[in-house]
Amino acid sequence: MKALFEDIESKKGNQAFLAYSFAIPSFVFKWHYHPEYELTLITQGNGKRLVGDSYQNYEVGDLVLLGPDLPHTWVSNPSKKKKNVSAVVIQFSQKFIQSFLHFNEFKEVSNLLASASRGLAFSSRELANEIIQLPKKSGVEKLTALFLILQKLAQQKPKKLASDYFRAVRGTENEKRINIICQYVQRHTAEKIVLDKVAALVHLSRSAFCKFFKRATGKTLSEYVNDIRIGNACELLIESDRPINEIAYQTGFESLTYFNRIFIKKKRLTPRKFREEIRVRK
Repeated sequence: MKALFEDIESKKGNQAFLAYSFAIPSFVFKWHYHPEYELTLITQGNGKRLVGDSYQNYEVGDLVLLGPDLPHTWVSNPSKKKKNVSAVVIQFSQKFIQSFLHFNEFKEVSNLLASASRGLAFSSRELANEIIQLPKKSGVEKLTALFLILQKLAQQKPKKLASDYFRAVRGTENEKRINIICQYVQRHTAEKIVLDKVAALVHLSRSAFCKFFKRATGKTLSEYVNDIRIGNACELLIESDRPINEIAYQTGFESLTYFNRIFIKKKRLTPRKFREEIRVRK
């Protein structure tokens, strides 16, 4: 499914940029994009964050900066506890920010925004309160607060999210194909995923699909699926007391041996050791 366009410009009205906080029962899968930059801070909740071809866990304090037209979504972890998820979102257009970037004082911010095309994850430890307070400000104070936040982000060493390959396929027929594949894997990750069936979804032969997917994501389909399954397994190891063999099968692995092998390869320790270390930290 193609990423849906989100109209932010009409919501902005006569404001220089949008800054708001919100709380809802949960984040549902909504694969979307918009021409504006977006800075999002998670203030309550946890789950999966998808940015381009990046698929990672998020929790309270998760802070990411997204460049224009970069598909993304957050999905809440299922929970029996009826707790809202909440976030602070800041969205600003290229047209607005470009009018400042030619000044020498904005050189670091300019470099930051240029590198946000694939998404960036930051530490929110020193910035969370400033970001939370920004929507409450008005006038020049609000504008100044945004610039100070961007300047402080520019001084960090963020983690890049989407791969180098993803940017090359955005805005083309290939974007539609990647979106279809990611959606299918997201929905069927616990089931057996057959390469030929996935290739057929995007009207490619088996060999053409393998070349396309590797070029677009830097991974084979099997590697991509395993990354998602291991992420889901880690979540169950942390949040439940289910036996490890049950978790292996529930997350889509066909044998405990294969699950252990892939888990060790990805996490550098066994599932049992992973669970033990997490519980010690708690």
